Amino acid sequence: MTDTLNTKELKRFAAVNRSVKKVDGVALVTGQPVYTDDFDVPGALHVKLVRSPHAHAIIKEIDVSRALKIPGVVTILTYKDLPRIPFTRAGQGYPEPSPYDTFVLDRKVRYVGDPVAIVAAETEKAARLGAKAVKVEYEVLDAVLDFEQATNEDAPIIHDEPEAIGIHDASKNIAAHFEMEIGNIDEALESCDKVITRTYHTKTQLHAMMEPHASISYFDPNGRLTVITSTQVPFHARRILSRIFNIPIGDIRVIKPRIGGGFGGKQAVHLEPYVVAVTLKTKRPARLVFDRSEVSMSTNIRHEMKYTVTVGATSDGKIKVIDMKGLSNTGAYGEHALTTFMVSGSKTLPIYNKVEAVRFSGDVVYTNLPSAGAYRGYGAPQGLFALDCTIDELAHELGFDPLVVKEKNSIREGESSPIFRIMGEGREGVDQIVRSCKLQECIDKGKEAIGWSEKRGKVARRGNKVRGIGCAIAMQGSGIAKIDMGAATIKMNEDGSFNLLLGATDLGTGSDTIMAQIAAEVLEVDYDKIKVYSSDTDMTPFDTGAYASSTTYVSGNAVRKAAEMVKERILEKAAVYLEEPVENLRVKNAKVVSLNTDREVTYEELCTKLFYTFEQEQIAATASYVGEESPPPFLASFAEVEVDLETGKIELVKFVSYADCGTPLNPVQALGQLEGATVQGIGWALFEDVIYGKDGRMLTNDFFTYKIPTRMDYGKLECGFVDSYEPTGPFGAKSIAEIGIDTPIPAIANAIYDATGVRLRKAPFNSEELFFEILKKEV
Repeated sequence: MTDTLNTKELKRFAAVNRSVKKVDGVALVTGQPVYTDDFDVPGALHVKLVRSPHAHAIIKEIDVSRALKIPGVVTILTYKDLPRIPFTRAGQGYPEPSPYDTFVLDRKVRYVGDPVAIVAAETEKAARLGAKAVKVEYEVLDAVLDFEQATNEDAPIIHDEPEAIGIHDASKNIAAHFEMEIGNIDEALESCDKVITRTYHTKTQLHAMMEPHASISYFDPNGRLTVITSTQVPFHARRILSRIFNIPIGDIRVIKPRIGGGFGGKQAVHLEPYVVAVTLKTKRPARLVFDRSEVSMSTNIRHEMKYTVTVGATSDGKIKVIDMKGLSNTGAYGEHALTTFMVSGSKTLPIYNKVEAVRFSGDVVYTNLPSAGAYRGYGAPQGLFALDCTIDELAHELGFDPLVVKEKNSIREGESSPIFRIMGEGREGVDQIVRSCKLQECIDKGKEAIGWSEKRGKVARRGNKVRGIGCAIAMQGSGIAKIDMGAATIKMNEDGSFNLLLGATDLGTGSDTIMAQIAAEVLEVDYDKIKVYSSDTDMTPFDTGAYASSTTYVSGNAVRKAAEMVKERILEKAAVYLEEPVENLRVKNAKVVSLNTDREVTYEELCTKLFYTFEQEQIAATASYVGEESPPPFLASFAEVEVDLETGKIELVKFVSYADCGTPLNPVQALGQLEGATVQGIGWALFEDVIYGKDGRMLTNDFFTYKIPTRMDYGKLECGFVDSYEPTGPFGAKSIAEIGIDTPIPAIANAIYDATGVRLRKAPFNSEELFFEILKKEV
């Protein structure tokens, strides 16, 4: 589906490119029971998990006898009671590129917090007491807590189970490996006037979404298993549960209610297997809600990554070669291991598409730490931090304004990159051309807003405090080409309204609202005439889920396609009813009108006639869409920082981001996504530091110990858009939800250098480290 509408025609839109209220807004702000934990299923057992206190151990014995005597405890399940079927928790398209290295429960535990037993009781208190009463005897093993030591010859093997499938090299703790090379690296390096090599390191990050993970399971009156759960991927969850418990997919129904944030942290099955195991055992409903510490340590975190980057250029600033070698920490299990690593290259390298040679390689390794997984940006922020800052360093060594070098070498509209095809997600990508790109305009607006020309390289000092500015540019994607699929069903009602059934999952992003706007635009009705029901594997068509910035582009195109089919059918029926040729008719303001006569019929009248007296047909359509491309949004970001030279304290004075996301279909919601992602990136750069004890226990597992930024923790935030028109997107739209998190770390790092002359190459940035680096520089 390619649209040739020009950007000048945007004013013609009636329903999209408008900031309308969210379809679920009233229910959310009035506290209606819309989240998973709000559902009260009579007779549900409360589930709690017994967790390992050791980072690496073998279970020698489990004694549940004392726990079973506690009043209210109904059943306790251990690895002996459950099928030993390997799977991946990752909610990805089938066949998944992640290894099958996980069991519901296993005799071996691989991180502090790994589940050991499932306790189900009549009350939450009884379940909690029962979990405490389970006695477990362990054989403690040596653990790998430093991912740079995971492949050492003397490192303990974390996954030695024979049933595991798809691990790259279990004997060396390598979950995944990837390498690719274009051109001749050595020859390109020899032709460069300047070559630098730098190493950059990003630590992990917690999702810190508002709503903890929650799941409920029960048998419906017909004996079918129903799971209500806070998931980004209901259809993937159904498939994974089918595999684990050998239940036909058709006998499982997964329902996603409202979600209080996901950011990738709910793109996996975390609780569902435990409640389902209890329901299968007891034939009773079961519910499990994680507390904040469980969310932090036992769902997923961001992949810690370390990159060594070599960049070579000519004396005039033309980049000729990029070589990135990385190491990623997947933790105890390998969900999303390969794909996040590949994205850290595939969403960063193409922006510098004029190089003669490029190489990307590295390993993703297991450690005895909590599992990493999907997180907003999905590897791109880690790769961009290393690449953008290395190019910034190169520019300074060549004597150039870093922004000039980035502008000179960046991709432009109508261009392509071989990376698009070579690096997909877990497999080859696709050849594609950048059909819409306003990166230069984003740069220009950001430069003006931050005062780039006036401030760069001119350190502003006031007493012991100095200020500097920095920049970063980024690109992302819009879904995974030839993998992500969305579908939509639209049916017409006799009052002229429409039901829109979606498999797409709204995580609080407002995607249900945007889908309603797309349908309304095609059908020429007010958007509140579109009644949305989403994310129910029985009642809505298939959708791969909310991840990879896919919903607006992929699911939105499916909605537009279905709406066009419904509109076509409306016109066909109206032609018979009005006795007019179909080519003489148009839809307008919930009516079908003739272009040649004064004849018209309202949707309400037409549908009522169709239901009861005239031809008696339900007008409905289902359409699917698979992206043939993944059109990238673009972003230019600028940071101004103030550093206290006596303490190393870093304050963010101002942060500016301008994005090209095509047509913002709902500008206020799009701005919320850009601002939210930006603040998450600011938090990761300056505040959010995951700390482990020497035993591998996470010490920062709640909001008392893990600092996320409030509005008081950063200065002025200016975010905005430069409109373009993506011809393959629904009404010109591309993605926006992820890209904002990519740039804060490199932009802030570059600003710190501009202020102090010190390069911080490990994020989050530590004031103490900066203070001592400043001292070294002065000496």
